[in-house]
Amino acid sequence: MTDHASASRRSVGILLPEETFRRVFGQVDLQRLESHPALRLLADRPLRIDAQDAALLSEVEILVTGWGSPVLDAALLDEIPALRAIAHSAGTVRTLVTDEVYRRGIAVSSSASVNAIPVAEFTVALIVLGAKRAFWAAQRLREGAAEIDLEGSWPAVGIRSRTVGIIGASSVGRLVIERLRAFDLDVVLADPTLTPAQARELGVALVPLPELMERSDIISLHAPLLPSTSRMIDRELLRRMRPGTTFVNTARGELVDQDALADRLDDGDVTALLDVAEEEPLPLGSRLRTHPHAFLTPHIAGSVGTELGRLSAHAVDEVISFATTGTFAEEISASTFSLRA
Repeated sequence: MTDHASASRRSVGILLPEETFRRVFGQVDLQRLESHPALRLLADRPLRIDAQDAALLSEVEILVTGWGSPVLDAALLDEIPALRAIAHSAGTVRTLVTDEVYRRGIAVSSSASVNAIPVAEFTVALIVLGAKRAFWAAQRLREGAAEIDLEGSWPAVGIRSRTVGIIGASSVGRLVIERLRAFDLDVVLADPTLTPAQARELGVALVPLPELMERSDIISLHAPLLPSTSRMIDRELLRRMRPGTTFVNTARGELVDQDALADRLDDGDVTALLDVAEEEPLPLGSRLRTHPHAFLTPHIAGSVGTELGRLSAHAVDEVISFATTGTFAEEISASTFSLRA
């Protein structure tokens, strides 16, 4: 390759914990970074923030990050002076992108859109199983019940003709709405950022959050975690849930007042299916952890196992997009950071 061609290529560096790199990046996507004519992969391994890799860091123009990457503050950015873009091979970038990144004009992208896919799939599975009272029935079996009367024990059982309330038209929320079209049910949405016309385009009715809590048989939470949404699902809203309601949270535990939720579950007429918690893992003494009307999973709705390949493929796609066009296909701007990050 000529010097001119080499100079036209964008230098790419990977800044990930070694364990995360091995989990997420397969040989196919690493080979794409190594072989693309618009890229120059500086090392086929994660770079270290030390004297040994200082020279390589100083050349990085496009940085690939992911779970466990260090915070990109002013001190670290000074060690990467050529940096022009960050392609995050995971969902939220809140844990590593600082205001300094945007002050320096560095473009940011994440793989949140593809990480939303397994979350939506998992959520829909919980909605269907929750409507069937599958987790309650499984618990009764474990307790040794000889007969299980689903229909006699709950106000309603089954997914047909039920109302599902979606809180938040996020990437996950929209995918859940899309997938629920395959079912014979009604969907209502609460999201203060949408107009009724925009909701109709999604095929749902826009309603105030208190009304959603009262009308829905199944409630699924997909709001972003912001100062204004912390513990947004409070005691008063939880009290609005009618008997038989199933509450699903695959978003963030901090969106819910957990003590208030535990109190509502104590009434014995609602259930909660929770993949996230305010503190993870929940302490052994937590009421939610052992509550007979709560079903908990350890934050597994997002990409795991074979699903991780989507993250690396998307990050490489974004690296190639920036190298060839000067922009990301799914850029997170400073103005949209609070909602999309």
